[in-house]
Amino acid sequence: MIHPTAIVSPGARLGTGVVVGPYAVVGDDVEAGDRTRIDSHAVVHGPTRIGADNHFHPFVSIGGDPQDKKFDGSPTRLEIGDRNVIREYCTFNRGTRGGGGITRIGDDNWIMAYVHVAHDCRIGSSTVMANCATLAGHVTVDDFVVLGAFTVVHQFCAIGRYAFTAMGSVVLKDIPPYVTASGNAAAAHGINREGLRRAGFGSDTIQALHRAYRLIYRNGLRVPEAVERLEEMRSDCPEVVPFIEFLAASGRGIVRQGRR
Repeated sequence: MIHPTAIVSPGARLGTGVVVGPYAVVGDDVEAGDRTRIDSHAVVHGPTRIGADNHFHPFVSIGGDPQDKKFDGSPTRLEIGDRNVIREYCTFNRGTRGGGGITRIGDDNWIMAYVHVAHDCRIGSSTVMANCATLAGHVTVDDFVVLGAFTVVHQFCAIGRYAFTAMGSVVLKDIPPYVTASGNAAAAHGINREGLRRAGFGSDTIQALHRAYRLIYRNGLRVPEAVERLEEMRSDCPEVVPFIEFLAASGRGIVRQGRR
């Protein structure tokens, strides 16, 4: 179902039931899975691999060259999973050779208008990125994260699963799993209790995660000491394991505790 005014390269591969709207452009080496919809005036560059049941709203620019002065035209790509909603004017860039060559976005993400995902980012599944959220290069966003409107994330930062950022947050350090962060620069302000409740976490688990948060931020422990204490909680509350793994892997250090 390709509108007569759309331009689709002979080198593009479209699955069953794909819809390409008026004046959309689908370039070489683009693969779009079954029932994906590409609305009017959208532009999809290749190499890009798109899964099934995605919806690209008007005026998105997907799979463009990375905004990296070192980019030398080497072959890199963008990979997008299934059932994502990408709203108007979003821009997703392909990877760079120095960053592994791939920008990757998972499944079931809700990505609102004017969101930018730069080169070599890794976005998980079931995230929400509100209007004008902006990721610099090499950012990792884990599953079930919510980024508030106008959140900006510094390159190489990581954001753990079920984390939440408030509107206008400037993220310069890693945000651990389950943590709410806000401000410029973003600081930690406790556990994302409401998000965890909505996700089906029980009250006992949420309380255990709150205790884990206090170990990290309010007991005066260094990160290795906090990890040792978290290990003691592992058997009773396996949900602390993402805390342990995230802290061990953090490359930029974690956001500080906000003022109470």
